[in-house]
Amino acid sequence: MTAFSESDHQFMQRAFELAFLGRFTTPPNPNVGCVIVKDGEVVGEGYHRQAGGPHAEVFALRQAADAAKGATAYVTLEPCSHFGRTPPCADALIAAGLERVVVAMLDPNPKVAGTGVERLSAAGIQVDVGLLDTQAEALNPGFLHKMRTKLPYVQLKLACSTDGKVALANGESQWLTGAAAREDVQLWRAQSCAILSTAETVKMDKALLNVRSVAVTPLEQGQLRQPLRVILDRRCRLTGAEPLFQQGGDILLCHAGPADEWPELVPAAVAKVSRLRLGLDAVGQFDLGALLQALADYPINTLWVEAGSTLATSFWQQHLINELVLYQAPMLLGADAKPMLKAGGLSSLQQAPRWQWQDVRRIGDDLRLTASFNTNTKPKR
Repeated sequence: MTAFSESDHQFMQRAFELAFLGRFTTPPNPNVGCVIVKDGEVVGEGYHRQAGGPHAEVFALRQAADAAKGATAYVTLEPCSHFGRTPPCADALIAAGLERVVVAMLDPNPKVAGTGVERLSAAGIQVDVGLLDTQAEALNPGFLHKMRTKLPYVQLKLACSTDGKVALANGESQWLTGAAAREDVQLWRAQSCAILSTAETVKMDKALLNVRSVAVTPLEQGQLRQPLRVILDRRCRLTGAEPLFQQGGDILLCHAGPADEWPELVPAAVAKVSRLRLGLDAVGQFDLGALLQALADYPINTLWVEAGSTLATSFWQQHLINELVLYQAPMLLGADAKPMLKAGGLSSLQQAPRWQWQDVRRIGDDLRLTASFNTNTKPKR
């Protein structure tokens, strides 16, 4: 096992800081950072800025220029070894005359999967793998999950009162959380590949489900990258006149029944709309497992679920949530208010899925709690 030095840790940590800068613009590609060091000094830095554009290593090599010869590169993800929309980064590092490459983790993408490291080693470059690999995993959960399982990484967003309620008995729910929490949601949306909601949410809340925050880094062309909005509209309730359709970006409407029975939409002002037919489960609702399988064919790594308690309960009951993002407001709504989840039918605590808390922090006056599903603790039936 490689013994990494203190300076190795420092330079790789800087590579992670760079990689994080691309979080709003790189999806569905991973966030990657690269630092090139010679004689203890940084001579080149870069990060992947936008899907389809140069990778992190290319930007760092451009900055380093001739100083890259005999230097060490620190990369948060294994350099690619295949031709995609850009040439292989492994070849660029070889051509630059690097002496050593430190890689945080191997890329599970089947098109790479160790071949980048093999190519570097075959060229006589010293390659050390595994520095801060846990941090590397946390940097790209959606991308890594999609590469390993072929399915989107599901993040469920919920907002509730301190006693776990989402609305008053009369349905009033705007706003449980404050402006800071709502702005924080914008940042999570902006890092997602797709946002999943329902026709009910679109109609009741006049939801736009897009990215509007001024804190989000724009694409190179100046506009914000808009995630695909996936709307479950089993009964074809949406007409195309809703505010949702007046925003930029793409919308995927999910329907049941034969396509020749789907009504035409009122021409949308801006959005590009496509449709997908989904099957129903035994109780006449959309089969969520089939939905995820269908969305696997789209460039969707991270699926941000933002809807009401019915859909949230279905995802929870079917154990399809990979990460929970819960905003909790400092208020009590009482027993007659609407609960965050509907009845789950549990008869024993052993049946409840166990979660692992990842982060708890204050966002304005509210709390944000994030948790991931512990796959080692499966619920007992």
